[in-house]
Amino acid sequence: MRPAFKFACLAVFATLALDLSAVPVNAPLIPLAELQPGMKGEVWTVFQGRDSEPFTVQVTGILRNALGPGKSMILCELTDPRVQNMGAVAGMSGSPLYIGGKLAGVLAYQIQRFETVRYAGFTPISDMLEVSTLPPGRDSFVPTPIPVKGDRGNTRATGPVAAPAPFTAITPAFSLGGLAPDVAALLEPQFAALGLSVNALGGNDGGSDNPAPDSAPPKSLRPGDVVAVALAVGDISLAGTGTVSYVDGNRILAFGHPMLSLGATELPMASAEIVTILPSQYNSIKLSNTGGIIGSFSQDRLSGIYGELGRKPAMVPVDIDFPARLNRKSLHFEVVRNEQVLPTIAATGLAQAVMGSNESGLAQGFKVTTTVSFPGSAPVELSQLYPGPQGFRQGLGDFVGNLSLWLFNPYERVFPERIRFSIEDTPETPSGTIEQMQVSRAEASPGSPLTVTIGWRGFQNESATETVSFTVPPEWAGKQLEVVLTTGPALDEFTGRARAVPVAQLRSFEEYISALRDFRQSDGLYLAVVEKARLMTDQRATTPDMPGSLERIARQADEARFQRKEAVETLWEQRVLPGRLFNILVRRPLVITD
Repeated sequence: MRPAFKFACLAVFATLALDLSAVPVNAPLIPLAELQPGMKGEVWTVFQGRDSEPFTVQVTGILRNALGPGKSMILCELTDPRVQNMGAVAGMSGSPLYIGGKLAGVLAYQIQRFETVRYAGFTPISDMLEVSTLPPGRDSFVPTPIPVKGDRGNTRATGPVAAPAPFTAITPAFSLGGLAPDVAALLEPQFAALGLSVNALGGNDGGSDNPAPDSAPPKSLRPGDVVAVALAVGDISLAGTGTVSYVDGNRILAFGHPMLSLGATELPMASAEIVTILPSQYNSIKLSNTGGIIGSFSQDRLSGIYGELGRKPAMVPVDIDFPARLNRKSLHFEVVRNEQVLPTIAATGLAQAVMGSNESGLAQGFKVTTTVSFPGSAPVELSQLYPGPQGFRQGLGDFVGNLSLWLFNPYERVFPERIRFSIEDTPETPSGTIEQMQVSRAEASPGSPLTVTIGWRGFQNESATETVSFTVPPEWAGKQLEVVLTTGPALDEFTGRARAVPVAQLRSFEEYISALRDFRQSDGLYLAVVEKARLMTDQRATTPDMPGSLERIARQADEARFQRKEAVETLWEQRVLPGRLFNILVRRPLVITD
């Protein structure tokens, strides 16, 4: 049962002039029904630094049900000359509106973009207070509802109604810290796919050279103060900056609109400071520095976000180690436990390590070893070779996709305990070309030797030869086979081992992790002898040419688990030329006599 939401009714206050020296804390509320066109108000926000200050607005009217049934919006003209010139600013989300010393609502919506007179939409404070009463998520802290310090009153609006106009929620000022501009631009498509409009002009106070304490005592916040929702903190940071709307003890409401519409969630609350505001006719934005974690947000809803000071949510540490010769410090940061956000931000940190500093020095080529440590399971490793930063740039989308495959599973909500990237440089560009492949004979008998000669050339190197010999085993007698030379991922596909793990064929998280470990290496080549076969798969195990009667029984029992594929079966294989990147497929027929 969630706690009852109790209203503390206070006496009706006479209209008071607002004290401009400080924003009211625990101010009484003004019911929506009492708002009238022409009323003057003050909106508190931070223009620079950490101290909030007011700007003036005038109530225009109420847009009833503008945000949904029972969810109205207060429309105000921005009469302060400073704000009239630049409009509602990204980062002002949640700035509280006081009328006669009473709290009416919070700044949340931008009205049009190029209007000649600037307006803004405000979420009624009564709607924001509902957010703290909603049930928590699976990983969330159970929230304590914020008690009302005044009479919410009748939420039905009276008086003239403002004319409808196009409006959008003010975009949170998401900013990246610790990232070179080129790296931020490279990752823009990945962030856009997550619904994040990210500004590369940002900073943080939590890097390795100037660490912000994780366990710092909670700072006090007041309505109008700047606050950030951090998706990553440390050497690499990503945070959405907004404004505190309402404070009751250690309980905080902010933004006045959703951040990412995650519902019941668990996201770090961080301190922040405003460096300046960049005015724009299209979209003005606050530039900020993100500080240390001071609490946690547990609700991300239509009418705002709710959190509490003094507790830190669980996050995933990410470490990036450099080659010893570069004499660079490792990068360390923490990312929220979210299946979509985590792989993108982790890859962002890796891109910064590879391309975003003077000391990278990885122009010839490098290998990235990704180690993901899950609780109660042996670490999972994935190695990928790149022919220099440009190769990494071109393959970044695939890298994020592969990392997502490793971090997200449909069986259990398990997050890694740690992700580590280890970068090793190569002495030369690791790409190569296959010039020829010769098999010593196209027809062989059981027990006879076979030799495969591979002619290849490294990048800007002389030609070289690789020779592999093996003996034909008796069980190959009478078969029509092929000798194949190709990459590990291509051989996985040939043998029916898709890189996208088939969910219906597995039964647990451990089986999922085991399937990921079974993938062949992406560098080097695989020399294999294969046979066309009709494979019957049971989870990740395959049985070639299962009798039709048994196949029918199995598929009738569980059609999702037992699947038939036309593929090839590997009878013998050997990895050759590791540490090189190739793009090749060579096939030679091989007939084994009786």
